[in-house]
Amino acid sequence: MNDRDLFFRDLAQTSPFPLALEIARAEGLYMYDAQGRQYMDLISGISVSALGHRHPAVVSAVKEQADKYMHLMVYGEFVQSPQVRLAALLTKYLPGSLNQVYFVNSGSEAVEGALKLAKRYTGRHNMVSFYNAYHGSSHGSLSVTGNEDLKRAFRPLLPNVYHLPFGDIDALEAIDRNTACVIIEPIQGEAGAVTAEPAFFKELRKRCSDTGALLIMDEIQAGMGRTGKLWAFEHYGVEPDILTLAKGLGGGLPLGAFIADKNIMQSLTRDPVLGHITTFGGNAISAAASLACMTVITAEKLWEKAEELGNRFKEQLQHHEIKNINGKGLLLALEFDSFKQCKAIIDKCIEKGLITDWFLFASHCMRIAPPLIIGQEDVDRACTIILEAIEESNY
Repeated sequence: MNDRDLFFRDLAQTSPFPLALEIARAEGLYMYDAQGRQYMDLISGISVSALGHRHPAVVSAVKEQADKYMHLMVYGEFVQSPQVRLAALLTKYLPGSLNQVYFVNSGSEAVEGALKLAKRYTGRHNMVSFYNAYHGSSHGSLSVTGNEDLKRAFRPLLPNVYHLPFGDIDALEAIDRNTACVIIEPIQGEAGAVTAEPAFFKELRKRCSDTGALLIMDEIQAGMGRTGKLWAFEHYGVEPDILTLAKGLGGGLPLGAFIADKNIMQSLTRDPVLGHITTFGGNAISAAASLACMTVITAEKLWEKAEELGNRFKEQLQHHEIKNINGKGLLLALEFDSFKQCKAIIDKCIEKGLITDWFLFASHCMRIAPPLIIGQEDVDRACTIILEAIEESNY
């Protein structure tokens, strides 16, 4: 049997309609299928491939580390250079209160760790999130996800979780002294790259500080320079108590992290000891890839390029069928009238060699989240294909 047949026979499926492209290799901004056809990657594996595919610095770091060691011991027991060097680099570019890093395997795990940390540190049980937020698919992260259609079949989930309207300042009154934490995306990714006013985030920060609730910023999709700032919370002039990262953090390999002040983080080390543990979190190969990725992003200030090229997309993607363009930097959503229309345009883009998709909670919106290494000519070509696809689609 060929790989395509095995894909459908032996791999668990997440939907009845996978793209099922058989990719043989990838390089930079492009992927190539088994027949050698080229596809421009406009979504970075859902904001994962921040430096594109097989970036030389990342590949070199992975090979070099593989020649030294891979897995040695569960997280936190041995001093492993890739982990500690990466933690030092991350904290160098973060506010002083975000000074200790706990590495895990994924975004969902980062959220799980952050929620546990907030409950342990505050001694409280209530958690606040926002409608249409996406924080992951494990039970805890799904509990604070803000879309009931995704959650209904898996209840009961965690108790004491309350959802508020994103961007509604008046609703923040619900945060009180029983609230352990508020978890929020600085840009709601799967809602269609939805933003809120700085005044909302400033009031949220104040409300958390006044009540003693910890503010968790989920930058799993928006972080690592994607939105035109290295950290998306910088757009709003506020700082979180806990930051969660993943996706683009790993340079293409599985890696997540939750980051907080040492005084907060150390609460996981006692009563009980090993209050949070992971076997593979901070894997040496993943950490080495991440260190190389973060080094390139910070050395080249790729967030500045993301802002510039995001504006270039907005300037060129002018069409009467595009109702709005949401988002910041290179996390954008093109809004259409319906899912049917959006899907037809996406399918036409793929026919033309451009990979894009829609958003989990905004199926009428097309995702634009290319690798941060995309160039001006690439943006122009992508815009040409999208505009042609709009004209040629039947819906």
